Amino acid sequence: MPAIGEIASGFTLPGIDKGVRRDYTLEEFRGRKVVLAFYPGDNTPGCTRQLCSYRDAFADLSSLDAVVLGISAQDIDSHEGFAAKNGFEFPLLTDGDQKVAKEYGAKGPLGIKRSLFILDRDGRVTYRHVAALVGVTYKGAETLTAELSKIE
Repeated sequence: MPAIGEIASGFTLPGIDKGVRRDYTLEEFRGRKVVLAFYPGDNTPGCTRQLCSYRDAFADLSSLDAVVLGISAQDIDSHEGFAAKNGFEFPLLTDGDQKVAKEYGAKGPLGIKRSLFILDRDGRVTYRHVAALVGVTYKGAETLTAELSKIE
């Protein structure tokens, strides 16, 4: 798991954003603030509330020059339906083998644990929260905007 102050490990994952499927690399977002939001599953009550809170704060997050990347183990078809149903304006990435989640300490015995990492413009971890297991509660948009506001 990357520690506060460390450069986050790079990755490439397939994903979808506004109906467009492609591979995403963490490196392509260097120069911007990045939120990595690992979540247990599409179309579950807690995950829907969490990602909808980010959707509802999308303008605020964008004004802070931040990009949100939602990451779970579901496939692209599942992400596509979940994103369309809820009007998400940020990419949802597929970590099917949970290799990236494991590298970030977000893989638990029951799957991906609800986890949040905020990176500065250089890719350095400035904030992290990893749930003990799957995690019923989540860090909402208020936490994101507060933490992102601390980054130059």
